[in-house]
Amino acid sequence: MMSEGSRHQWLSLALAPGLGPVSLKKLLQRFASPAAVFAASHKALAECAFLRKETVAALAGEKARLTAAADQELRRAKAAGAAILCWDDPLFPPLLLEIADPPPVLYVLGSADLLAGPGIAMVGARAASTYGLQTAERLARELAGRELAIISGFALGIDTAAHRGALAVGGKTIAVMGCGLDLVYPAQNRKLFAAIAANGAIISECPFGTAPDAFRFPARNRIISGLALGVLVVEAAQRSGTLITAHQALEQGRDVFAVPGRIDSPKSEGCHRLIQEGAKLVHSAADILAELAIHDFKSVLEPDKPAPVPPLPPEEEKVFSLLEEDPKNIEELIEASDLTASRVSEILLNLELMGLIFSSPGKQYQRLAR
Repeated sequence: MMSEGSRHQWLSLALAPGLGPVSLKKLLQRFASPAAVFAASHKALAECAFLRKETVAALAGEKARLTAAADQELRRAKAAGAAILCWDDPLFPPLLLEIADPPPVLYVLGSADLLAGPGIAMVGARAASTYGLQTAERLARELAGRELAIISGFALGIDTAAHRGALAVGGKTIAVMGCGLDLVYPAQNRKLFAAIAANGAIISECPFGTAPDAFRFPARNRIISGLALGVLVVEAAQRSGTLITAHQALEQGRDVFAVPGRIDSPKSEGCHRLIQEGAKLVHSAADILAELAIHDFKSVLEPDKPAPVPPLPPEEEKVFSLLEEDPKNIEELIEASDLTASRVSEILLNLELMGLIFSSPGKQYQRLAR
């Protein structure tokens, strides 16, 4: 088990100004350990041409400030119930160590053990279509049900659907944040944040208090792909951050998968381009499991028989029977059911919590494919 002293030194080093993951990796290749870095002279550090002057000054002459900053991070982590993992920590994910620029430290809420297990990254558009959201949730359910952790970026749209799909079947999911773990971004996902912390893991390379600035998300994406055996793109426009993650995955030697969509949908242009470039086309979890050859995928070559719809009270059965696999507006359901608007809203919420229906923007509701 890693000592607190060693963790403190790693954290102090990670907090040095101007020292990014690539420079830090070169520094440790030169000096072997954080302790050796802090024991090095100003002259020895200045000879490292890849270090900025501000970094040399901090490592050589501002050790007390870095120590105080590390002390504060450790106190905040303890108060939040978070773990801090470093490269030589036994719990640091081994796949992430293989990438060119692994984060020197990872802040973890939830189960740190989960990070070393097999997982699939699922990414896609924030402004996703109903098709994309349903597909992401279904595939996440199938993959999580085969003991693969679902790794995503906690954004609205496809990310959120992927996390929810994993949790819905009692599976595990990992959310990779682009801010400090004391912030929930986006705020709409506050309940999901708590659910993932309780049943999976929420991680970040950012110190506490770090705001979700836009430039942090491309860097965050390398962690999503780096943790995974492969990356599944569910929906992406021709130019999108999602494609950055896919290309990072290829650079990291990970498999890339893509879900096809309508040929006239801009939201699927990115996926179609990835397929043209060699990404594996995915219809179901079986396609991914077969490619990775990590599970007995035969059990998913034929889709699982859906669980029967449980008996419903008369009013709920009435509303449920009005729903189809194509969306219907709530106004149509109110008129057809002859129930009050508040009662229909209540029933729809219950049906959604039971996993029987899906809601989309504009108060549209539809049955989940069963």
